[in-house]
Amino acid sequence: MHRIVIDAMGGDFAPQVPVEGAVRALEAYDDIHALIVGPEDLVREELAKYPIAPRERLEVVHASEFITMDESPGVALRRKKDSSIKVGLQLVKDNRADAFISAGNTGAVMGGALLTLRMMPGVAKAAIATFLPTLSGTSIMLDVGANVDCRPEHILQFALMGKSYARYVLNQPHPTVGILSIGEEESKGNDVTRQTYQLLRNCHLIDFKGNVEGKEVYKGVVDVIACDGFTGNVALKVSESLAVMISTMLKEELGRGWFNKLGAALSLGALNRLKKRLDYTEYGGAPLLGVNGAVFISHGSSSPHAIMNAFRAARIYVEREVNQHIYDDIAKTFAQLKDDQEGEPDSREL
Repeated sequence: MHRIVIDAMGGDFAPQVPVEGAVRALEAYDDIHALIVGPEDLVREELAKYPIAPRERLEVVHASEFITMDESPGVALRRKKDSSIKVGLQLVKDNRADAFISAGNTGAVMGGALLTLRMMPGVAKAAIATFLPTLSGTSIMLDVGANVDCRPEHILQFALMGKSYARYVLNQPHPTVGILSIGEEESKGNDVTRQTYQLLRNCHLIDFKGNVEGKEVYKGVVDVIACDGFTGNVALKVSESLAVMISTMLKEELGRGWFNKLGAALSLGALNRLKKRLDYTEYGGAPLLGVNGAVFISHGSSSPHAIMNAFRAARIYVEREVNQHIYDDIAKTFAQLKDDQEGEPDSREL
C-alpha cells in the first residue's frame, strides 16, 4: 500500500479540488492510502460530499494553519509551524507516508522539503522538472526554477535525475539527454554550458546528444533537457504564455462568422485530441527531484483530474524506487569523475 499525502489547503480552489482529487485517486487505484492534511473540520466537510469514498484507505491529519499563494515562503515557514505543508512533509520524514503532493505555494513546498526532508546523499541541489509535449511524445526539462545559479556538476546531476524519472516513471527505456543552449556546436554557450557539455559527454551512464537549441525543444530531439533554473524557468514561462496566446487567437478566429464556426464544428474531434496532447493535467505535477523523499508540486489552478494524476505519478515514483536509482547513478558517475581526475594534477574537486 502506497501512503500518499495531499495538502488539502494547496491551490486556488482548496480544499475542494485537493479533496476531490484524492477521492478520485482512491477510486482509481486500490493500492493507495491517502492522508489528507489540513484543518480537520474543513476537510471532513468536503469529504461528506463523497459518502461512498473508500474510508478504510483514507485518513485526515489535522493541521491548524496553511500557507497562502501570496505569502513569503521563508517567513511563512518560520511563523506557521503547523501549516499543512510542514505537517505533510513531516509525515514523509517520519516514514508515516511515502510521498507528498501540494498545489500550494511553490516556494514554500520547495523550502519546506529542503528543510524537512533534506537532500539525498550525494546530491548538491534539488531540481524542479516539468513536462513538455513534443512532436515525438514527451520530454522532461529540469531545472525550471529551483536554482538560479548552477555549476556544471549540478547540471550533470539534473541530467542524471531527469534520466531516472524519464526511464522509470515515463517508461522511456533509453532516455536521451541534451543541454539547453544557444547553438548546436560544442563551443556554443557560456562557460557553464561548455563545461557541462564535457561532463555529460564523458558520463558513461548518459546517452548524450549534445546541445539543444530553443527551436528544437518541441521537436522532441531528446527525452531529457538539462539546464540551470534561471534558463529553464524563462523557457517554461515563455512556452506557457505562447500557449495561452495561440489558444486565445484560435478561439477568436474560429468564432468569426458562420463559415469558421462550421469548420470548428467539423474539426472538433481533432481539436479535442490536440487539447489532450497539450494538457498538463495528464502529468499531475512537477516532481522536486533530489530531496530525500517523493515530492510533487502541482499547478495552483489544478483540477481534480490533475490531482488524481499527481497521485498516480507519486505512486509510480515510489513503487519503482526512483530515488534509489538516482542515488545509484549519481554515486557511480561521481566516482568515475573522481577516478578520471586523479590523473589530472590541476583538476578541481566537484
